[in-house]
Amino acid sequence: MKIITYNVNGYRSALSKGLLDWVREANPDVLCLQEIKAGTAPLDVAGLEALGYLCYLHPAQKPGYSGVATFTKVAPQHVAYGCGTECYDQEGRVLRLDFADCSVLNVYMPSGTSSEERQAFKVEWLHFFRRYIHELKATVPPLVIGGDYNCCQTAIDLHNPKANQKSPGFTPEERAWFADFLADGFTDSFRHHHGDAPGHYSWWTFRAGARARNVGWRLDHLLVDHSLQPRIADAGLLPDVIHSDHCPAFVELR
Repeated sequence: MKIITYNVNGYRSALSKGLLDWVREANPDVLCLQEIKAGTAPLDVAGLEALGYLCYLHPAQKPGYSGVATFTKVAPQHVAYGCGTECYDQEGRVLRLDFADCSVLNVYMPSGTSSEERQAFKVEWLHFFRRYIHELKATVPPLVIGGDYNCCQTAIDLHNPKANQKSPGFTPEERAWFADFLADGFTDSFRHHHGDAPGHYSWWTFRAGARARNVGWRLDHLLVDHSLQPRIADAGLLPDVIHSDHCPAFVELR
């Protein structure tokens, strides 16, 4: 199973930049998109359906904001929209598809960059999400959690860690949370395959030619349950795929 996660920063915008052609070529079994920004009109998923995908959307209630969508060529046994907590579900943050031997959870975590209030909201979310996943693990097949985490794990996951020690996405509290979350029984598929190689990022600001200079952050992750670790055949980032300020991340399971 090839799973790709991608923050498209607007589904319609990504379509206009050739998203369908790329999906046809990449041919993932499961595609998790974040920040679909559905708006008030239905999203046109006919192109993906024509490629053989079943389409599941969990948009935010606020028009043109947040939201996740998962497209799969493998029919799920069960689909769960949201996490059962209204303040998060109205922002379209979680969508889970259960298959026979694994569950793929698509997540778009808050960024915290717009205000101190939103950063506080993000920290509350992180602690909620850890508890939520801990309880969920007892009831579903082994989890693959893919999405935009809006967090870096360590100093090698961003270009300038010294200047960003207190920046949302790399605060001490967020780094500690990530370490604890992995210790709960998850493997970072990218690091499992690439070790401590620096300079690998999945998001670049649109400003100052950051992408061309590779001044970025690795915010997009595919974490897999430890029991699935032996099945990781490949994992990585696709920085040359450009429909967004993010790039896709992928994992292939045997």
